[in-house]
Amino acid sequence: MSGALTWTQLRAVKCSELEGAADGWGRASNRADAARDRIDKQLLANIAASQEGEAAEAAIARLRELSRDFQYVYIECGLIRTTLNSLAHELRGPQRKLLNALDDASGLKFTVHEDGSVGYPAAGEHMITGDELPEGRVSGSAVPPLLAQPPALTNPNPNAARAQEIADTIARAVSEAREIDARYTGTLRKLTARDGLSVTDAMWTDASGDATAVRGITADYLRDGIPTGGTPAERTAWWDGLTQERREEYLAVCPDRIGNLDGIPAEVRDAANRDTMQLLMGKLEGRDDEASGTRLAGLREIDRQLRAARDPGVPPMFLLGIGDEGNGRAIVSYGNPDTARNISAYVPGLGTALDADFAKDDLKRARDTAIGAREYDRSSASIVWLGYDAPQLSVGHVVRNTDVMFADQAQVGAGAYNEFMAGISATNENDDPHVTAIGHSYGSLTVGQAAQRQGGVPGADDIILLGSPGTGAKSADELGVGKGHVYVGAAENDPVTAMPAKIEARGMATGAAAGAAVGMAVGGPVGAAVVGIGGGAAAFLAQDAQGDGREVWYGTDPAHGAFGARRFKVEDGPRPVGDAGGFAAHSNYFNPNNSEESARNVAKIVAGKGHRISIQEPR
Repeated sequence: MSGALTWTQLRAVKCSELEGAADGWGRASNRADAARDRIDKQLLANIAASQEGEAAEAAIARLRELSRDFQYVYIECGLIRTTLNSLAHELRGPQRKLLNALDDASGLKFTVHEDGSVGYPAAGEHMITGDELPEGRVSGSAVPPLLAQPPALTNPNPNAARAQEIADTIARAVSEAREIDARYTGTLRKLTARDGLSVTDAMWTDASGDATAVRGITADYLRDGIPTGGTPAERTAWWDGLTQERREEYLAVCPDRIGNLDGIPAEVRDAANRDTMQLLMGKLEGRDDEASGTRLAGLREIDRQLRAARDPGVPPMFLLGIGDEGNGRAIVSYGNPDTARNISAYVPGLGTALDADFAKDDLKRARDTAIGAREYDRSSASIVWLGYDAPQLSVGHVVRNTDVMFADQAQVGAGAYNEFMAGISATNENDDPHVTAIGHSYGSLTVGQAAQRQGGVPGADDIILLGSPGTGAKSADELGVGKGHVYVGAAENDPVTAMPAKIEARGMATGAAAGAAVGMAVGGPVGAAVVGIGGGAAAFLAQDAQGDGREVWYGTDPAHGAFGARRFKVEDGPRPVGDAGGFAAHSNYFNPNNSEESARNVAKIVAGKGHRISIQEPR
């Protein structure tokens, strides 16, 4: 209709038919989603459990590809559904204005002509002759009233001014409808797929652009407004109050916002973020810069794990957050945090970003914790939370920033972490779930900062600090759960837990530089950070400097008796220099193969069995 739309066509538009077409696309979208769900949850699981060999592997590979194809159909059909519904919604506005104007014209016995001009009858008397003033006809203007030029002369016929108002209203309604029609025509023409049954990477790149385009034109239609400024509890109530159709439309058009919104149920976030991840991969596949390649590798590894046939001994994965802002965002839960009685959320530390290492190593830590906790209570879920930008260290960073060490990033992360934890409390179905906040390395500073905010970490019953350089607190009592519920794992050969106080670090630059250079060769950026710290510590000792042994970089050493936390047993781990262990002792706390006692103690605390841990004497 673009360009040629007339008022008669606008009057005849049946918005209900557009909505009926939208319903049809919605049914197609839902069928594709159901097919994908059946493949992922039934067919793949049954084949993996009952068959082996090349034929089974080939069948699984084909089914995974088919599942991804159905996911594409689900997304694209959902976008068309929402676009049509939004078109109907927007057209109702100018159509309503037109119909009101036509009713006014009919009541006044005015004539609306095919071109939109309005004829009015004779009325009133000539001031001099007393003759009846003649009939007339006026054309409308689509120019807004505030911008319209006032007429040079006013027609004395009392009907003239009213006819002009009606003609202008008709013109503006038609102009508004034409603009709407043109916008939606352009968007709908983009929502096409190539012929064939296979969905290519290029099609996913197109799908990412499609979602952006639809989101741009449907903002008014989805005017219920995603309550980004509300509390997690308010968002839960908002979601519960939506119709199923409106939920489906938000998921189709705004999966990135719904999936990362604290307070939305875990199963909904998981479904939204799986779609968002496909769109993100499509977007990143169209780029050739190093950062995009790094993010893409991390996303692909997470996607691979999500699609892999599930081991019966491992809780199901839920993707609670995903994004490419900053150093990347990813939140993965093993077990459903909405139904579990025990939930833990682990914050990683130095050098962590959305990359392949995170997807392999940090996800494994959450998985190991979930598996271990389920040995004590089957109703346990474990989360890895990368919802902030952890410091990305290099040799230069270690040497140049000994006075700063990025405490500001922990403070920013603390607010986001507390928001997430409030969402976990809002959606959990148990009356009093047991919640554990876990921070490793720099992540322990983030958790410590979160715990020291007003109200503490929402819902937290216990806090675990692993390989901690300090929390910014002087005492465990400052962390909001009572010192008897603050647990510390600190390996004797973990150099991060022995970081000196800031005042003692002034003379360490030379040793840090040398150690960091070795660490970079052995373990990359994190190795540079940790071994650099070890080198600096050696220089510090060589200088025979004196200081308070209870102080580390960020306040009191959590493993020191003065802090007042409960220190549990962990393996010492290899020495950074003497055993050429590098930073292994700093990375073993979750690993049941390398530090069985530590992993078991963490699992006990997460499962609400903190009274059963093995105790280690504080420093």
